[in-house]
Amino acid sequence: MEATVAERGQITLPKAVRDALGLTKGTKLKVELDGGRIVLRKDVDDAISRVRGRVPLPPGVSTDDIMRELRGRAPGDPLPTWDQPAAVRPGRTPRK
Repeated sequence: MEATVAERGQITLPKAVRDALGLTKGTKLKVELDGGRIVLRKDVDDAISRVRGRVPLPPGVSTDDIMRELRGRAPGDPLPTWDQPAAVRPGRTPRK
């Protein structure tokens, strides 16, 4: 595959490369020199940092609870607090 440097120093990455790496408009790339080679790396932290802290967790739920739910529970493990009625959640007082 080839790319041509434009007048302003820009290049267009071939569509096959963009598709294979999931590159879209605004994706950050790391540019490094390796001897006489240019190395482009997808900034994988970029996608994570854009959503970090934007998804609110239910009250009383920790990220550890979420990770246990995603990984699956072993038999006998307690249900996560968001699967329990509000009256039995830790730290909650039942309504009258």
